[in-house]
Parts: sequence; structure tokens; C-alpha cells
Amino acid sequence: MAGPFVLGISSGASLGVALVILGSGLFGGLFATALISKWSIVIAASLGSFLVLLTVLAVSSKVRDTMAILIIGLMFGSITAAVVSVLSYFSSAEQLQQYIFWGFGSLSNLSWSELLIFFGIYATGIILSILSIKSLNSLLLGDNYAKSLGLNLKQSRLIIILATSLIAGTITAFAGPIAFIGLAIPHLTRQIFKTSNHKVLLAAVFLFGAIVMLICDSIAQVPFSDYTLPINAITALIGAPVVIWLLVRQRKMVF
Repeated sequence: MAGPFVLGISSGASLGVALVILGSGLFGGLFATALISKWSIVIAASLGSFLVLLTVLAVSSKVRDTMAILIIGLMFGSITAAVVSVLSYFSSAEQLQQYIFWGFGSLSNLSWSELLIFFGIYATGIILSILSIKSLNSLLLGDNYAKSLGLNLKQSRLIIILATSLIAGTITAFAGPIAFIGLAIPHLTRQIFKTSNHKVLLAAVFLFGAIVMLICDSIAQVPFSDYTLPINAITALIGAPVVIWLLVRQRKMVF
């Protein structure tokens, strides 16, 4: 159940965005208002998710227990939340409002020029993911098996880290920290297709993830009103029951 939120990847992206939006309140002129642009937010979010994921992977090489790795990821989330709280304390009401509304999550605040930026960076992440399919399938059977196939573990892991950081960071920067989609959809597709082949899973995750996000966005647009609900609330209402069902189902299979 290692989703971007559980491993702290989304929290790292959120911290990067918080440093850009809220940082001027604490550091003064170091973070000028002019820096608060889509490019700076995208770079900060991608860099934040990259650093957290890199740290988690470095720790995971020393700690083999899966539960311990998940707990470490949650602790990274707590650390980033604490830093964001400090930044919020020294920020202005306008900066706080901007960050809070960004944190609600939304797919409706993108212009065509921003969509082009999003597509370019996201497409790069997808291409890197496709190039990593063979590596991901090999790593399923362990490092020794992957090495026996001639796989360069460091290079493969670096590409996987870059792909994950670009995708998670870009989505978080443009749409906000969308919860539960990155946790529920991969496990749901694995249950549906009954396979661990990443060639199938990657395509299914991208397709189902997009469909579910569009459904959630449609629900968030409250019919017959001018209100738009935070998409994070909708994804949590849909995603949380799915995660609970997956946990219960897996426990039943064990017994």
C-alpha cells in the first residue's frame, strides 16, 4: 500500500510548493513575489518529491522491513507538515489563502499555455516510465535476479526516481496534492488484471487514473450551482473505501 502520500512523495512536492508560495514570509526578499510562477512551482514540487523519494530509497537499502519503510515515509510526511506549519505562521493572509486553495486540489485552474507545460513534463515522465518497464519487471524477483539479467541497478533506479518525481511533482504542482488516487488505482488495477507485468499495469493505471479523476472532477462540479467542491474531498470519499476494501480482501486471502 505504498502510495505517494504514504511514502511522503506528495508531501515532499507540497513542501516544495510551500517554500515558493509561503517562503517569502519567512525569508523576506530571498523569495520574491516574482518567483511565484507556474514554472517555479513545478520545479519546486518535482525537486521536493525527488529528494524525498531519493531519501526513502536510500533508507530502504538499509532497512529491509516493508512496514518500517512505510512508517519512515509517514514520518517524512510529518516532518514536511511541521515545516509547512512554520512557514504558514510567518506568511501573510494572502499567501496562506493561495496555498490553502492550492491544497484543496482542482483541475479547472489551468490555461492552455499551462496545459502545454504540464503535458510536456508529464509526457517526459511517462516516457521514462515506459523505458523502465523491463527494469521494474526484473526487480520484482529481487536485485540478484535483476543483476543476473545484466541490469544496471543504479541507473535503473535513478530513471525510476526521475519518472516518479516528474509525474508526482507535476501533478501536485498543477492540480494540488490529490489524495488516494495514487494509492487506490494501482492496487485496484492489479486486482482487476491479476498480473504483475508492468507493461499491462502502467497502461491500465494511466487510463483508469485519468477516468477516475474525470469522474471525481465531474462530481466536484456541483450540479445546478456555482459551487465547486475541493477535488481532494471527492477523491478521499471514493478512494478511502476502495483502500479499506483492498486491505480487507487481502486479509481474507491470507486466512
